[in-house]
Amino acid sequence: MDRFDLVKESFEKKEVPAEIPSGKTSDYFGELVFGRKQMAKYLDADSLQALLACIEGGEHLDRKTADGVARGMKEWAMEHGVTHVTHWFQPLTDGTAEKHDSLIDYDGKGGVIETFDGKMLAQQEPDASSFPNGGIRATFEARGYTAWDPTSPVFILDDTLCIPTIFISYTGEALDYKTPLKRALKAVSDAAIPICKLFDPAVKKVYSYLGWEQEYFLVDEGLFAARTDLMITGRTLFGHISSKNQQLDDHYFGAIPPRVAAFMRDLEVAGHRLGIPLKTRHNEVAPNQFELAPIYGEANLANDQNQIVMNLMNRIARKHGFVVLLHEKPFDGVNGSGKHNNWSLGTDRGTQLLAPGKDAKGNLQFVTFFVNVLAAVQKHNALLKASIASATNAHRLGANEAPPAIVSAFLGRTMTEVLHKLLEVPSDTPIEIAGKKGKSLGLVEIPEIFVDNTDRNRTSPFAFTGNRFEFRAVGSSANCAGAMTTLNAAVAEQLIDFKAAVDAELATGKKLNVAVMDALKPIIRSVLDVVCFDGNGYTEEWKAEAARRGLDVETNVPKMFAEFTKPEAIEMFTKTGVYTEKELRARNEVKWETYTKKVQIESRVMVRMALNHIIPAALEYKSKLLQELALAKEVCGNLDGCATEMKFLSDINRYVEDVRVKAEAMREARKAANVIADDYERALAYREIAESFPALRRPIDKLEEVVDNKMWPLPKYRELLFIN
Repeated sequence: MDRFDLVKESFEKKEVPAEIPSGKTSDYFGELVFGRKQMAKYLDADSLQALLACIEGGEHLDRKTADGVARGMKEWAMEHGVTHVTHWFQPLTDGTAEKHDSLIDYDGKGGVIETFDGKMLAQQEPDASSFPNGGIRATFEARGYTAWDPTSPVFILDDTLCIPTIFISYTGEALDYKTPLKRALKAVSDAAIPICKLFDPAVKKVYSYLGWEQEYFLVDEGLFAARTDLMITGRTLFGHISSKNQQLDDHYFGAIPPRVAAFMRDLEVAGHRLGIPLKTRHNEVAPNQFELAPIYGEANLANDQNQIVMNLMNRIARKHGFVVLLHEKPFDGVNGSGKHNNWSLGTDRGTQLLAPGKDAKGNLQFVTFFVNVLAAVQKHNALLKASIASATNAHRLGANEAPPAIVSAFLGRTMTEVLHKLLEVPSDTPIEIAGKKGKSLGLVEIPEIFVDNTDRNRTSPFAFTGNRFEFRAVGSSANCAGAMTTLNAAVAEQLIDFKAAVDAELATGKKLNVAVMDALKPIIRSVLDVVCFDGNGYTEEWKAEAARRGLDVETNVPKMFAEFTKPEAIEMFTKTGVYTEKELRARNEVKWETYTKKVQIESRVMVRMALNHIIPAALEYKSKLLQELALAKEVCGNLDGCATEMKFLSDINRYVEDVRVKAEAMREARKAANVIADDYERALAYREIAESFPALRRPIDKLEEVVDNKMWPLPKYRELLFIN
């Protein structure tokens, strides 16, 4: 079947109706999750009380309690047709992993019974040497453990009970994303509580919240299968830009195509049944690009839910004849896909720490956390960039509305003016909400309708949006935990240092509000001078200005990763208990190796497609042109009137030779890189190979414009991006 048949088939595909359940969403929301409602029904009183104490207060669960919880889970699960159980975890592959075990065991009478106990619930043993581990586990040292995370609810997928778990090595090092994330969430809570108690002594816990916005592309599965590059790498390595793409701005927020709407509806229903509060869906800017987003949630659970949703997307899309593309830049010349991480902090008393308060004291608390977050971003801007860096996200940053590879913070005019005024007034000046009280000279006022007074800046990687910060630089295929771990750890370190500074001010006899402001003012001056930037992040002037300010402007991904093992990063992560130095060094080995492998795979695909897809198609058309010229000369005795054929022939010869030379050069560069022993140096060599991709792509895209459309072997952008 050639590409024309595939395009015709995609046009003729009928809409698959969404499977809409009867009743309201609230009737089936969370029915496949062992949540509070299910716990109350299926657990005995002692097991319920102990499990809630573990979830809410961090209390230890003993084996007896685990057995009681397992009995209740088993009863609930079997009522839903469950036959298997798995420990569901997040290794360093940016995906999830699961090994399914049947619930059956011998009954001692020649038959079997279904069994599930606390041991099966609490712990399993996958092969730790078979997952990325950075040398922590050798091939002959296989043992590793998964351990149940009670704070993330157990859920059912198909016939399997899925238990969210951490994944650690035999020697105790984290080999996953969840373990350091949970450490970072504890660290930021522990660091924030003493500061919160200055304003509200009753605070016992601080939560980190995450609201992710998942962007993605959909392509027809038949056209996807005809593109080797899409199948293997997740992006198009070749392809001339379509005459029409996103320049008319007509796709963004447009009417959702019926096939896509049916897919979205099925995805929402599946998510709602799993307790995932999917709320928003819409067309994104690029053709065939879309977005979904949930209601905010606690960061650990929200991160798990994003991983579940990405898996659901891949499964459900196939039912509707689509393939989901989560690559950050699957198509050149149009918007890439990100996963904006909206992040905030809140207390167990219901206070949003990054939103203005109800009085001067509450506003001082808000400014305290607001400024300290900015200080953490300033100090560790290079590390935060490294936390979102990847071989795939490198194609997106700085292109088509994606933020640049410089981490700065957008505040908006309102908060910028507030910070400047705080530097000008005495430290005991109250911070009030404008309109709440009568105006009096000297007040620092924050406009009452605060969220609406904060503009948006698409070129800012870290933007304040009224009551939270939006970390816009995270890639669409990434595990949110990578960025969230680094951000929360950096903020935790800053809060620890700030509390020490406040204590020093209080020790001199100052009142609390004065001590806090005196500790804040030097930080405010610094962040305004260095990390705060509300302008256009795409300009060359900003790149120069950012470098002058001391912000990191590195664009080389392997070099970005090196930030994780610099002394200041090791100190921050070990001080907060998030990573050990051994874990950091191991993860960097994984990052460099993963970067190398991804570029290596793309390079192999490029060269092979160039030599056995592109050049043969071009030579076939060349042969046709030569036949035309030979026939013209035979009939007319000369080549007069054959200027077009001669021009095309000349172009083909030039482009084909260019493709051959560059493809062979890339292959030789790869051979040279492969013999480099050091992971970091090999990654740097492969970064140079990645930089050569556009040079090989350019003549191939030119050939696409010259070669007979009927002979071109690959579905083109105009076919991939406009088939719904």
